Amino acid sequence: MPSEPRRSRSLSPGPERLLGIYLNDHYAGSAGGIALVRRMARVPRSGPAGPRLEELAEEIAEDQESLVEIMTALDVPVKRARNVVVRFAEKVGRLKPNGRVVSRSPLSEVLELEALRLGVQGKLALWHTLTNLARSDDRIDSAAVERLVARVERQIGLLEGMRLAAVDRTFAPGSRAALHEPATRRGWLHHSFPRTGGAS
Repeated sequence: MPSEPRRSRSLSPGPERLLGIYLNDHYAGSAGGIALVRRMARVPRSGPAGPRLEELAEEIAEDQESLVEIMTALDVPVKRARNVVVRFAEKVGRLKPNGRVVSRSPLSEVLELEALRLGVQGKLALWHTLTNLARSDDRIDSAAVERLVARVERQIGLLEGMRLAAVDRTFAPGSRAALHEPATRRGWLHHSFPRTGGAS
């Protein structure tokens, strides 16, 4: 008697489960973003940017609360265990190459602002996803999501302005950062970015 074909032990997750994974990933990412921006605000070099970073940290925390409200409306449980992984990754990220082995480098500010901007850009994608889902799911407050979209767009503009200012301070000829950076460190930076054209 022929044996029955084996049934798949695991079925592909349905749309609701996939949405739950997606929203929890963004929730965990927001925890890492809050930790990063608060750490940046505490650095003495932040100077005038410190208060703006503190305000941004509060806004990101409020955005996270808004996400939790949406998840609750959609009956998606918050899996806070993911935060442990993200916070650990954020701490490990402090060891990224920045031209110095132990102390902070002027390059640290540029890299951190770029990482933070990318994270906030991802949040914009999240709000756009929820805007699209709100068209067919009345559990999502579309007006509230539209306000979140407007706020995150403003956050992106703020971070880009701060990033460009940090770029000028770090890489502009004659900048204080360039003048005080040891020659060996400048050489590391020079060789880390391959040339894309021009005379060799």
